[in-house]
Amino acid sequence: MKNFPSRIFTSVFAVAAFSLLGCGSGNNSPSGGGSQAGAVTASGGVSAGGAASTSATSSGGATSQGGTPETGGQTQSPGGSAVQGGVATGGNDTGGSEAGGSDTGGSVIGGSATGGEVNTGGESTGGKTSATGGKTGATGGSTAAGGTTNATGGTPTGGMTTTGSVPLGGGSGSSDGKTPITVWMSGDSTMQGDTIDTTACSSCPCGWGAQFSTVFNSNVKVIDRAVSGTSIKSWLYANVSTQADASGECILTNTNYSANWNAMLDANTGMKKGDYLIIEFGINDGSDCSKSRHVGIDLFKTYLTTMAKAASDRGAQAIFLTPTNAIACTGSTAQTNTRGQYPAATIAAGTADNVPVIDVTTLSAALYTSAGLCPNNADYTSTTSKVGLFFCGDHTHFEKAGALQICQIVAKALKDQGIGLGAYVLN
Repeated sequence: MKNFPSRIFTSVFAVAAFSLLGCGSGNNSPSGGGSQAGAVTASGGVSAGGAASTSATSSGGATSQGGTPETGGQTQSPGGSAVQGGVATGGNDTGGSEAGGSDTGGSVIGGSATGGEVNTGGESTGGKTSATGGKTGATGGSTAAGGTTNATGGTPTGGMTTTGSVPLGGGSGSSDGKTPITVWMSGDSTMQGDTIDTTACSSCPCGWGAQFSTVFNSNVKVIDRAVSGTSIKSWLYANVSTQADASGECILTNTNYSANWNAMLDANTGMKKGDYLIIEFGINDGSDCSKSRHVGIDLFKTYLTTMAKAASDRGAQAIFLTPTNAIACTGSTAQTNTRGQYPAATIAAGTADNVPVIDVTTLSAALYTSAGLCPNNADYTSTTSKVGLFFCGDHTHFEKAGALQICQIVAKALKDQGIGLGAYVLN
C-alpha cells in the first residue's frame, strides 16, 4: 500500500457521474485515512500489514443475556458458508485473506477479469494502524436491550428479542433535516476512518465513513465505529474463537459484546430517538474461523436483525448497506458482484425486517464504470492513473478521493430512495 503525503485529485474525478453531492469538495489529497474507525479493538480480526488495532475494551460494559449464543437452544445457521466462486483470470488476484494490501475479492491488475469473481473474505488494511486514545466502550454496566430475553429458539442477540419479521424500519429516524441527530456507523476497513468522530484520513486506505459527515448539514454528527478486518460477528462480539462448531460457525468464548457495540447501546451516550445506524458488512464474513470472523448466511441475516432491533428499541433507524465492490473488470465495464452471497443476504434481511437497504455493491460498480476505471490494467501505485488515484495499492481500499466518491453515491441513494436521513443531505 502506498502512503502519499500530498496529492491533488481536483481534475481527475471530474468524469465521475456521481460527483454531484459535494462530499468534501475542497481537499482531494490522499493525505487521508486509515480505513478503520479508531480507538477500539477489532475483535476477532487483526489487520494484517500493519499494527494491530489496539484500543479500549469494554470496561464494566454490558454483558449479553439470554444464554450462550452458540449453544443451548440456538438455531444455528446451517454450515459455515464461506463464499467461494470463480476467480478472475488474467490478473494477479490472490483471493483471500486480509494481509497487507491483498484483497479477497480481488481485482485484476494485469488485465481484464474474465469471470464473475467472488470475494472470499479478506480485506487488506494497507498497514493502517488504528488510532489509540479515542472513546472507550460503555462503562455503565448497562445490559443489552434492557436485559430482555431471547425469542423462542434462541438467537445470539445478547438479550434482545428478535421474533422474525419484526417491522424495524418504521421511520423512527428523524427526517425533518433540522433536529440534531447522530449517524452511527458499523462496518469494516472500507468504511473505517482514523478516528471515531472526525474526518481525518492520515494515510491510505481511507474509509468512506471518515468522509461521510461532509455530505450533511450541521445538524448531523457522524460517529464512525467501523473496524478493520471484522465480520459482523467479530464486530459485535469481543471474544470470537478461531475454532468452529459442528455447523461451521466460529465459537464464542463468551457472550460479551465489543466496546463498539456497547458504546452504541449505552443508555446515556449511545443511540437515541431520531438517530440512524448504518450497517455495512460482507467483505470478511466469508473467511474461515482461523481469523475468528466466519459468519454463515443465515446467521449473518440474524445479526443484521439483532442490530436493527437494538436501534429500533432506542428510537433510532437502521439502514443496511451491501458492501462496496472490488474493482474487477470485463473490458470497460466493472463487474457488479465481487462479494458473493452477502449482498443478496443483506437485501433479503432488509426486506424481511422492513429496513431500508442501499445496494452499494451495485452502485459502486456503476461508479467504477462511469469513472473510467475499467479496464483496470493501470498501476495501482500510480499517482496519475485513474485507478491509482481512486484505490490504494489494491482493488478494495480507497484513497481519500475514492472514499469521497463512495460517500457521494450513498448520500444520493438516501435522497433517491426517500430515506429520512436524506433530508439532512446538502444540496
